[in-house]
Amino acid sequence: MSDPLLQLISSGLKLWLRSRCTQIGTLELQLKGSGLGLLTGRLAGVSLNARDVCFQGLPLQQVTLDSEAIQLDLQVLKPGKMVALQHPFKVTGSVTFQGTALNQALLTPPWSWLGDWLAEQLMGITPLGSLRLHDDIVELEAPIAGSDTPLQRRFHVNAAQGTVIFESDRASTPPTALPMDANIQIEEATVSAGRLVLHGYAQVTPD
Repeated sequence: MSDPLLQLISSGLKLWLRSRCTQIGTLELQLKGSGLGLLTGRLAGVSLNARDVCFQGLPLQQVTLDSEAIQLDLQVLKPGKMVALQHPFKVTGSVTFQGTALNQALLTPPWSWLGDWLAEQLMGITPLGSLRLHDDIVELEAPIAGSDTPLQRRFHVNAAQGTVIFESDRASTPPTALPMDANIQIEEATVSAGRLVLHGYAQVTPD
């Protein structure tokens, strides 16, 4: 990206993204198109690759995103906003969660509600004690009142109907779908080498 105007906007967007995240280790951002196109309110797309991100308390080991063309509304840009969108656009990509970091996030606010929801839905007990990723398995553990031995259950994960599905080997435990924002569609979910990787797309709409 050699266009001076795109370089300037890219630098501003990087600063803006870092201000919205508690932590970003490395961040690569590429604006596609030209300065002339940007002056008319159009970007051919944006590519992002980031590592060691903490966004709203959620630890993301790696984030890779690519957007389709973006139409900007240069007439309504407000102070404090980097962009004003004229039309919705789609972003495709993947996010990777490292198992130990995800476990810690699910045991503390603001995401402990999700950990307890998983424990309740998948094991019928709360609170969640731990989540571990083993090979291609998600293992949940929850303490049992009056017992030194916690309850443990193992699940496979996959994607269906736009979200993550937890499936138990126990016939008595039906598949459970993870709550998901309607604007986000998960197309693939895999567990491997202590990591959970989600592939999918999201619809970004004007404020």
